[in-house]
Amino acid sequence: MDRLEEKRSEVEKAGEDLFNFAIDQEDVKTLMAHLPEEADIKRNTVEYELRILKIISIGWYISYYLANSARKNQLLGRYWQAVHEFSQSISTTIGLMIGNNIDYFKLIKERLDMYITIMTQKPDAPEPAVVIGPEFARTCGNKDDVFTIMTGSRMFIATIGSVKEYLDTIKLR
Repeated sequence: MDRLEEKRSEVEKAGEDLFNFAIDQEDVKTLMAHLPEEADIKRNTVEYELRILKIISIGWYISYYLANSARKNQLLGRYWQAVHEFSQSISTTIGLMIGNNIDYFKLIKERLDMYITIMTQKPDAPEPAVVIGPEFARTCGNKDDVFTIMTGSRMFIATIGSVKEYLDTIKLR
């Protein structure tokens, strides 16, 4: 195998690993278990939005972390293609259950655009999680619920921390 094929394989494996991490729900379950009962929020909405936040946090961080890497677009392409295929499956399943067509990938893209927009509107924020948490809570239905703000912030911080550690380990830069 020549060097180019080896690098391509690394990117393919990384895309698959990051996608598998995106759809793993153990951290969502943990965060939901620690969301206090007194949180003034619909728990189903928080769980649903946490899953979306995790997916988009990974995609956003790949782009941020590999901003100057020649492999950024290849990894992003692999990752988002896997998310798109997964989203089609989710859309079909949910559509059959509720008798209405939905586009889960479009929803993910809208959420990504929403979070990017709010981050660009607050360039003086000390870190993205300071902006993500409140926007997450607003999306869940109560922008003032501190428990929901913290839950969204924790998901974002933990997710990008895990992605950074993984990308550092495989030395994809």
